[in-house]
Amino acid sequence: MRNNILSLLEHDAKMTAADIALRLGKSESEISAEIKQMEQEQIICGYSTLVNWDRTDSELLTALIAVKVTPSRGQGFNSIAERIYRFDEVTAVYLMSGGYDLTVIIEGKSLKEISYFVSDKLSPLESVLSTATHFVLKKYKDHGVVFGGPDIPDERMVVSP
Repeated sequence: MRNNILSLLEHDAKMTAADIALRLGKSESEISAEIKQMEQEQIICGYSTLVNWDRTDSELLTALIAVKVTPSRGQGFNSIAERIYRFDEVTAVYLMSGGYDLTVIIEGKSLKEISYFVSDKLSPLESVLSTATHFVLKKYKDHGVVFGGPDIPDERMVVSP
């Protein structure tokens, strides 16, 4: 039952316990108790709204920063990941396989703000060996939600032989 509740909430965090109970054929009180238990166990870590910032007048940039680090003895990557995720600009940190160890996702109001974060906050950390910053130019799909759609005009330049 937990996985069913989680799937429904992940798709629509605004679903009420009554809505979920109806979908799963359970009582509202049973669903409410299960949700509360999952919140206490930190299986459900929060509820958020997915915003298409491109449709607002907000100037918000997203950057993915690949970070190569030296892991701490006895702590591995956990201590450096914790130092990084405590920065306000950071929205996510992932341990990765491949050429870099961590992927850090940050949001900023300008290239200058993001470059300041990388040069003055992230790179000077003792365990950080190198970084590679990539900027998101356009979001097509995020958290399973397609942004835009057929009503968005194709802005590619026509090229003919």
